[in-house]
Amino acid sequence: MSISERALKNHDLLFPNRQSTLAETDPELMEVFDNFAFDEVLQYGNLDTRTRLMVVLAALIASQALGEYRIMLGGALNVGVTPVEVKEIVYQAVPYVGIAKVHDFIHLTNEILMSRGIRLPLEGQSTTTPETRFAKGYETQKGVVGDRIDKLYSDSPADQIHIQKYLSANCFGDYLSRKGIDLKTRELLTFSMLLSLGGCEPQLKGHIQGNLNVGNTRETLLCVTTQLLPYVGYPRTLNALRCINEVLPE
Repeated sequence: MSISERALKNHDLLFPNRQSTLAETDPELMEVFDNFAFDEVLQYGNLDTRTRLMVVLAALIASQALGEYRIMLGGALNVGVTPVEVKEIVYQAVPYVGIAKVHDFIHLTNEILMSRGIRLPLEGQSTTTPETRFAKGYETQKGVVGDRIDKLYSDSPADQIHIQKYLSANCFGDYLSRKGIDLKTRELLTFSMLLSLGGCEPQLKGHIQGNLNVGNTRETLLCVTTQLLPYVGYPRTLNALRCINEVLPE
């Protein structure tokens, strides 16, 4: 095998002393993948290692890649992603991916954290109560969506307004307003999940604008998209690029 020195170094940073069994059974594939994912792709942009691992974890949950998530979660913890941040990534996946798909990731996360001697439950990160969740969620949502939120409410058919209220109170109030991860990073996580799910291009475009509204740039979104490429493939990557170009032209 001819894996580059840079790829080996980046791989060892995440997974010290770990040798994949695929290196023995599928050496040609591992040579191509490791040189691409741990060398070539990492040379693009300036996304820091912790953020890169966080968006990869979000993408893997959305992709239902439980085995790869197990591996990358270990790497994320090794480079300083905190248990609270890991839990918040998993929790945030619930309103975007659905509990049916997130359930197994919750249990696997708990298993890995406890195997490292981390006691559960972790300190709570909620900032709302049943009485404040709608107002807090609406405020958080407006920070992402901007004044367009008022139009979303005014344009909603009467028999669908409850979904808009759920978005404010549940998605943004119960989840996005939590502590543990700042809103700017949470929007990158949302972008990563929607990109990886596929078929969510209208929502992806909305959150591309949302990322811009909270301070992320076109360059940052291109960095995230590039780092996710080895894990989600070219079709979803190209769809995301098209959405970025439509919302944030060069």
